[in-house]
Amino acid sequence: MKNRIAEYRKERGMTQRELADLASVSRQTITSLEIGKYNPSIILAYRIAAIFLCKIEDIFIYEGE
Repeated sequence: MKNRIAEYRKERGMTQRELADLASVSRQTITSLEIGKYNPSIILAYRIAAIFLCKIEDIFIYEGE
């Protein structure tokens, strides 16, 4: 699953640590998400979308199996 987390984060001048703190996860989780090494739970995806005031589909791009 691709995502636009880094793009949204950088547009807002936010560090990985700041996003991690707001999302209640580790900075390493944000790093893993951004490089596509980890797919978020639905709860984490909603949390990140809420932080950026957008829909999950705006950030996470599902490309199929």
